[in-house]
Amino acid sequence: MVKFSQFDIFLVNLDPTIGSEIKKTRPCVIISPNEMNENISTVIIAPITSKIRNYPTRINCIVEGRHAQIVLDQIRTVDKSRLTNNLGVLNTERRKKVVTILIEMFSF
Repeated sequence: MVKFSQFDIFLVNLDPTIGSEIKKTRPCVIISPNEMNENISTVIIAPITSKIRNYPTRINCIVEGRHAQIVLDQIRTVDKSRLTNNLGVLNTERRKKVVTILIEMFSF
């Protein structure tokens, strides 16, 4: 049985999509807390793209040796069956940035 942990990076099949949703199979960061990841059949993910944009909801990172961005403006919940290969884990600096931006996004 595969373990899914917060801040792990997995290859995720995001299709089918509608409209402006980010598409195709791509790396994604699990952002849901481990208690959820261990007890339900879905995870909350943030896609990663190689298309660099200067948006406040994007975080620069390197995945598999390529410059990329974590796309926090496209977070979604997906079934664990969409996750295939584990590609690694976010470093501490990037984890802190993800949490900081999520707090900013959802604070009143």
